Amino acid sequence: MALFVARDVAVRVTDRARIMKSLPLARRQSRYPEFVNWNPYGLADGNSGIAVMCSYFDQCLPVEGWDAIGHEFLAEGMAAVESSDAMHSGLFAGLGGFAFALESFSRDGDRYQRALALVDAMLAPQGLAVATRMGTSRPGMPVNAFDLISGASGLASYLLRRDSHGILPEILTALVRLTEQVDGMPRWATPAEYLQTELARRLYPSGNFNCGLAHGIPGPLAILSLALRADHEVPGQAEAISVLAQWLLSYRVEDAWGVNWPDAVAMTPEGLPAPKQEPTPTRSGWCYGTPGVARSLWLAGEATNDEDLRRMAVDGMVGVLRRPFALRHLTSPTFCHGVAGLLHTVLRFSHDTALDRFADSVTGLTDRLLAAYEPERPFGYASVEAEDTAVDRAGLLDGAAGVAMTLLAAATGVEPVWDRIFLQS
Repeated sequence: MALFVARDVAVRVTDRARIMKSLPLARRQSRYPEFVNWNPYGLADGNSGIAVMCSYFDQCLPVEGWDAIGHEFLAEGMAAVESSDAMHSGLFAGLGGFAFALESFSRDGDRYQRALALVDAMLAPQGLAVATRMGTSRPGMPVNAFDLISGASGLASYLLRRDSHGILPEILTALVRLTEQVDGMPRWATPAEYLQTELARRLYPSGNFNCGLAHGIPGPLAILSLALRADHEVPGQAEAISVLAQWLLSYRVEDAWGVNWPDAVAMTPEGLPAPKQEPTPTRSGWCYGTPGVARSLWLAGEATNDEDLRRMAVDGMVGVLRRPFALRHLTSPTFCHGVAGLLHTVLRFSHDTALDRFADSVTGLTDRLLAAYEPERPFGYASVEAEDTAVDRAGLLDGAAGVAMTLLAAATGVEPVWDRIFLQS
């Protein structure tokens, strides 16, 4: 059943006419229509994400023509890249994501050599500029300087696969320097003037320390750990991994089901982390919540051979799985903040630990994801926003493509190397 649904969804999200027809509908459905777009070279909602999906389907189902379909999406993306004069290096909406998609399709560099060389040449100065901006002497910075979605961690996730201009050490060095303090404040702190939404400024009037894998410090922790495991090391890297991991451990909280992490830790007017508060409800998702934090701690434990970090990561995930589903606050089936993201994280923990608890949960979460399949909808799955607003989206991050990839990983056992974009491996 999982393979059938995954294939059906993949067919739908590779139908360009269906994608374009659904966009006006999705904007009317969404509470945030300004964020519902199709990026011709984007990974989150765009051609690059669909191409990455096609690459994985081609690995799992090599006689079904997915390679040719993905190539068409890449060709459209390449045309957009070559005609654009205002691209940034971000992974999910910028050039970094398109580079990742190209590399995924290149068969270890045997194909798309001209395109890869062009994109790498465009990325190199942008990556160096990212590293330079993070070296500012001012205390704190916006999360999009270092995070996975738009910042240095996302760019590094591509550079770990291909670094033809040798800029990865500069990016890693900048990420290591996040642990330094300026005027008593860690560089990675987010003072109020850098918070990006009015809601965040109301919740954190002095600023905060972001704990989400998508936008917070678990992203740099995970990428520094992955780099160390792959023998990409710069001075101070192992020490930075330890500092960031211990900081996260110091702000864990306990509830009735086990270890948990907040979305963010408030900053005091003096620029320090506020004392730990009573546990508050948090989403058990990939982007924010315990699964993302736990995965970053596991990778840190693997990189430094620290059994305590690995054990704490497992404890965190077991706590998530003990928690009643209604209290996980996962209303959407999609990857970013929904069931697919949790399922994929559990898949990785099941593979790494061989614990029955995780294997059993893979089955249960797969069944839950299949129960959310709605064949009457344009893509078979809808992204569910706040207040149960269903939005028909095709993309990888918040749409049906990410669900299809996760179901395929659960159904086939073919290693999902694409999950580097989510800092899972």
